[in-house]
Amino acid sequence: MSTTLEEPSVRTRQETTAAERLRACSVAVRVSFRWFGTRKSLTAQQIARAADTFGAEEQYLSAGKKLLDTRHPAFQEVTAVRNRMIGLWKAMSLPYPEPGIRLIRHERIDTFNQQMQELREELDQAVEKLERHYAQLRDAARQRLGSLYNPADYPDSLDGLFAVSWDFPSIEPPDYLRQLNPEIYQQECQRMRQRFDEAVQLAEQAFTEELSQLVGHLTERLAGQADNRPKIFRDSCVTNLTEFFERFRSLNVRSNDQLDQLVNQCQDVVRGVEPQLLRDNQGLRQTVARELTQVRGVLEDLLVDRPRRNILRRPR
Repeated sequence: MSTTLEEPSVRTRQETTAAERLRACSVAVRVSFRWFGTRKSLTAQQIARAADTFGAEEQYLSAGKKLLDTRHPAFQEVTAVRNRMIGLWKAMSLPYPEPGIRLIRHERIDTFNQQMQELREELDQAVEKLERHYAQLRDAARQRLGSLYNPADYPDSLDGLFAVSWDFPSIEPPDYLRQLNPEIYQQECQRMRQRFDEAVQLAEQAFTEELSQLVGHLTERLAGQADNRPKIFRDSCVTNLTEFFERFRSLNVRSNDQLDQLVNQCQDVVRGVEPQLLRDNQGLRQTVARELTQVRGVLEDLLVDRPRRNILRRPR
């Protein structure tokens, strides 16, 4: 396999076409959380007391307190649902160069809505469960915080303090500008074209990094040894790759032929290979490790080349 990278002129034409496709088939999606904060800074008086204890100057000291035990199973369950929501959002969308916004394809919106609704119901149930332990958690905090405990830090109920919402904000130039100020409208259109060019680069970069990490991890487990014996690996080393292939196929904007070829080659290497078969068949294990190492080498070349193609963040 050649490791020669594409010329900038070819890449520019590809990315422009990919950006137009991405803009035509996707919309912005944003997920927002309302979350009860479990940490709070100490008051100036409390910091002064702490500074005096250590013989430190107040302006060089910062300190905070933990309001609730976030290791409690009920709290961890609430956090786990939130993490699944974020994971779903990222798995079904592509990055966009605006904070808090990603791009989702038109045909995936209904599925996203449905799954987020289900997760919101799970969140509500988890919060109800946490509410049943809330008094116990406050009592534990009172004992652990001592004089730092302040009843005012704790609401009477957690109702409404954990919530999620999502929307599909418009990122296109407002149509009224076309008549109101055509020059500004054209400037906004140009800005949006640049944003989608950046989005294509972000997507390509994210896919390359993720594939490199997955291939590198599996290769290390297959080729490496511990105590002169092959390293043990979990099934997820293989299944994570197959899940990546599915996500890449559904989200790929076809901006980089070389990356497409690498994904296909990697998929061919592990197609039909079950984790247990890799454990039992040393010859297969070595073959897969060798071929994936070649793929990883080209991926590393792409990542090394990344600064030339990296997105320049404009000041806001």
